Amino acid sequence: MNYHYPIDYTWTKQEIIDVVGFFTLIEQAYEASVERDILIAAYRKFKKIIPSKSEEKSYFSEFQKVSGYSSYHVIKQARETTDKKIKMK
Repeated sequence: MNYHYPIDYTWTKQEIIDVVGFFTLIEQAYEASVERDILIAAYRKFKKIIPSKSEEKSYFSEFQKVSGYSSYHVIKQARETTDKKIKMK
């Protein structure tokens, strides 16, 4: 894909890496599959960087506009399943 990830340039280098890594896993959930435990761990890191629910929604919305992928639905499926892999349709 040829788009930019939603990031805040005031974040540290590691925070940017963690957020981009999280959104990369969201992409993988749609394009192939992703390990549920890895996704949940990445989401926890994301939430440490962006603890506010309203900010989270904003970043999720921005990412969905540029990619077409719903972070919310991937995380929802990961929380509701016990399957080891997450694959979106």
